[in-house]
Amino acid sequence: SLSAAFQEYLRHLGLQDFPCGLGSRNKSCLNGRRSPRRVQPGQEEALLDEETPEALLELLRDQHSPWALPQDCSPQDRLLREVAVLAPELVHGSRVYQVLKSLRMVDKGVEEVDVGVLQFQQLEELILSANRISRITSANLPRTLKVLELCYNTVGDLEDLCSQPPPELQHLGLGYNRLCGPSQDKFLTGDFWPNLISLDLSFNSLTDLLGLVSQLSSLQKLRILVLQGNPLALIPTYRGFLVDSLPKLSILDDIYVGSDERQQFCGLARQPELSRSEARVVVSVGEMKGVPDPSALQQLEVGSEAPVITCSYFVTYEF
Repeated sequence: SLSAAFQEYLRHLGLQDFPCGLGSRNKSCLNGRRSPRRVQPGQEEALLDEETPEALLELLRDQHSPWALPQDCSPQDRLLREVAVLAPELVHGSRVYQVLKSLRMVDKGVEEVDVGVLQFQQLEELILSANRISRITSANLPRTLKVLELCYNTVGDLEDLCSQPPPELQHLGLGYNRLCGPSQDKFLTGDFWPNLISLDLSFNSLTDLLGLVSQLSSLQKLRILVLQGNPLALIPTYRGFLVDSLPKLSILDDIYVGSDERQQFCGLARQPELSRSEARVVVSVGEMKGVPDPSALQQLEVGSEAPVITCSYFVTYEF
C-alpha cells in the first residue's frame, strides 16, 4: 500500500537519526517551540557540546559530509531532512503527514492507494509514477489534491477513480497505462473534473477519436491535452480535428496551438467523416546492423570480367 511504502521511505531517510531528530544533540530542543529541558547539576558542560541547527544543516548540505544526501535526491527528501533538524517534532509520529503538500513516491512497488493516505490533510500534489497500480479509489484521496500523476502504471478502469474525485484537481496524468476506448471515455467529462486544466492520456489504447472529443469538450477549463501514442493519433486529420473541436486548447501533444493553426483547420470539426476514412502509418529505418552492405559488394575494378553479384533485402512489418 501507499501508506506502507511511505513509512518505509521515512525509515530510509533516517529522520530520527543524527544529525536529524530529537536525539541529535540539537540546540533547537531548547528554543521557544518546546518546553526547555531541566538541567541537572553537572550537565551544564554537556549542553555546551550541543550542535546548533545551522551546524547540523551544514552536515546535510555539504557534499563531503557522510550524512549528505545524494546530489540527485528529490526536493522532498531534502525538505524532510532539514525539517527534522529545524523542527524535529514536526516529523515525529503522525505529525509528518501535516508537513507535506507534495508527495512523490516513484517506483516504490505501490499497488494500492489505501485509506491511510487521507492523513495527508494538506496534500495538493501526489506523484505515483512507475508503480503497479491497476485501480485507484478516489474515496482514499485527499480532497485538497490538485495534481495526480499516475504515469507508467497499469490503470485500465477509471470508474473507482471517478466515484468521489477530488473537486479541485487541475492535472490528471494517466499516460502509459492500459485505458481502452470507448468504455473509459465517459469518465473524462466536466461532471467528474470541473477544474481540470491539464490531461495526459498518452500511450494508452484509445481508439474512438470522435467519441473521446465529444466527452472532452465538456471540460471547460482544459488547456493542455496529450493524446500521442494512442491508435486514434494515426488518423490523418487527428490534430486538425482536435484543434478545431476544442477551441480553448493551448497545447496539444506538447506543441503550442497558435492562431494560424486554428485558422488552417477551421471547419474540420464539422466534417467528422474525414476522421473515419483511413489511418496512416509512417515507418522509417534509421540504421540496420548485421547485414552486408550491398553497394560494397558491387564495386568492381574497371575492366573486370568477374561475374556481378547483386544483393538486396526486404523488410516485413507485422501489425
